[in-house]
Amino acid sequence: MNKLENDNYISLDEAAKYLGIKPVTLRSWIRNPKNEVPAHKIGRFWKFKRSEIDAWVNSGKSAIDE
Repeated sequence: MNKLENDNYISLDEAAKYLGIKPVTLRSWIRNPKNEVPAHKIGRFWKFKRSEIDAWVNSGKSAIDE
């Protein structure tokens, strides 16, 4: 995957699939401010960049104790 494709916005369903979780789980993570999920609200939809998701996971911020 080239860098340009990696920076395109993807939907909440695509982001959940990319992370290997269910969309409902990702929605709950977005609602919890402790998680700092790199999500962008565009209109009424949540959008994500794969590069930001990768950086978030690699930073360890995705491993928040509930």
